[in-house]
Amino acid sequence: MARSDSRPRFESWGRYPEMQAEVVPLHWTADYPLAKPPAAKQLVVGAGRSYGDVCLLENGTLIQTLGMDRLLHFDRETGVLRCEAGVTLAQILDFAVPRGFFLPVTPGTKYVTVGGAIANDIHGKNHHVAGTFGHHVLQFELVRSDGNRILCSPTVNASWFAATIGGMGLTGMIAWAEVKLRPIVSRQIDYHGEKFVGIDEFLTLSRNAKAEYTVAWIDCVATGKNFARGIFMQGEHTKEPGELKKSPQPWLSFPFDLPAVALNRFSMAAFNTVYYHKQFPKQKTAKVDYEPFFYPLDSVLHWNRMYGKNGLLQFQNVLPHASGREGMIEILKAITRSGLASFLAVIKFFGDIPSLGMMSFPQPGIMLALDFPIREEVSFDLLERLAKITLEHGGRMYSAKDARMTAAQYQTFYPQWQEFARYIDPGFDSAFWQRVTGRRPIDE
Repeated sequence: MARSDSRPRFESWGRYPEMQAEVVPLHWTADYPLAKPPAAKQLVVGAGRSYGDVCLLENGTLIQTLGMDRLLHFDRETGVLRCEAGVTLAQILDFAVPRGFFLPVTPGTKYVTVGGAIANDIHGKNHHVAGTFGHHVLQFELVRSDGNRILCSPTVNASWFAATIGGMGLTGMIAWAEVKLRPIVSRQIDYHGEKFVGIDEFLTLSRNAKAEYTVAWIDCVATGKNFARGIFMQGEHTKEPGELKKSPQPWLSFPFDLPAVALNRFSMAAFNTVYYHKQFPKQKTAKVDYEPFFYPLDSVLHWNRMYGKNGLLQFQNVLPHASGREGMIEILKAITRSGLASFLAVIKFFGDIPSLGMMSFPQPGIMLALDFPIREEVSFDLLERLAKITLEHGGRMYSAKDARMTAAQYQTFYPQWQEFARYIDPGFDSAFWQRVTGRRPIDE
């Protein structure tokens, strides 16, 4: 197998931190394990859509699986698809939608691989009724760095199954997986949007929601009478038969890195005001295509460039219902006081379906996710404050989106981390794992 030239750095989607690594593309499962890894430690990566450092390994070997992109088998009767781990959710949709099937769970981007979806146990707008991606994985093959191949399912090698789902790619390489898709009869979503002002209105709408898909956009800049305003969005796959075809390929690409001054409190406040008022009535009902409903940012390639060359930090947490209201108000006030701003903020209820992964992020409660441009100390100080509030209220943060958690914070959020460590492949490591186990300090 031919290896790629060494590259100066492999970027995560947040473009922070910067790390050097040798990237080795993998095209066939038979090519792994590598006969002679270029570096002592290695890590499997997919599309690099994780925001922080879970897909980074300083001076290590990154085994990139995008070339493992074959669909191996599909059962039209059951909706079970077997595919290699480098297949993206976009490729699955291109194949499945024309045949009347859809992903059982999907995040806010379709450009993640199946292996990455399992390793980070992704969740979506329907967590309260469908759980995480791992709930819909029937089995997969795990290849260890010593060549041992382990078939994993909820009943076969169940402990390896649980450790690998949400295991951040540290237990070995997923060669292939079987995922159960769900039937649909149209591309259309029956959509209902409703404006709200304040956390209490959001909580009421969430508790009363009946739809399969629910999420809210929330304004993290507005203060005073507009504090915590937003739009609560619900959706269902329409039951009226309609068009089923592939989505067109996106053609719009963000062409360059914006200067640091472009994304400031005033520009984001203006954007948020326009976004809030784009829905003129308090309530709106319509039929919409699934693309803008699930993947509003995927229509613009390389949209992370709008945060500038310094990159972005994402904060994503979940707070238990008992303290969620007070905790979220405290978090939103800390954000408005910081002078930083975000226009990609979403808030939703997580359901009470227990995750199958040992290290999975979701738990019952209120989830918040938002991006910040990196402004050195200001951004880092804010993330530290938000992590402390999360800790104080009994919540946790999402490893796939993190670049700043301390070892003490992580080990409190995930007290089972030492049990999980027993399943880590001896040949594997990551910058994230080094940081949250105290072997690498947080970069300042």
